[in-house]
Amino acid sequence: MNCLLDTCTFLWMTDQTENLSPRVRDLLEDGSNLIVLSQISTLEIQIKYNRGKLPLGIPPKDFVARAVDELGLTYLELDDEHVFAKEKLPLLHRDPFDRLLIAQALHEGLAMLTPDPLIGPYPIRVIW
Repeated sequence: MNCLLDTCTFLWMTDQTENLSPRVRDLLEDGSNLIVLSQISTLEIQIKYNRGKLPLGIPPKDFVARAVDELGLTYLELDDEHVFAKEKLPLLHRDPFDRLLIAQALHEGLAMLTPDPLIGPYPIRVIW
């Protein structure tokens, strides 16, 4: 299965795995699944870190690079197709980061690993 991580899911993978659902933990442990981290999450992490809302212990650049390597994640960059796909989504969720992640998941055909109930109504597969 090909899955896109919500930012909170990615952060929990790094140090709070008890917050992950059993289903998500099973998917993450199964080496046959492609687990994707979006550049959108990197941007969200950087902004929250700069605002003092996300203590990491190390700069976000190092945190993300280390986690991607250690967790064996695939990194997905943001491109114009993702940005324009966002504009086609109904306004069911106001968080701009989540809307971009939804657009990426939709455009790339990825299921999204998220506990966020506001993402469920979109036409993507949500797993939690």
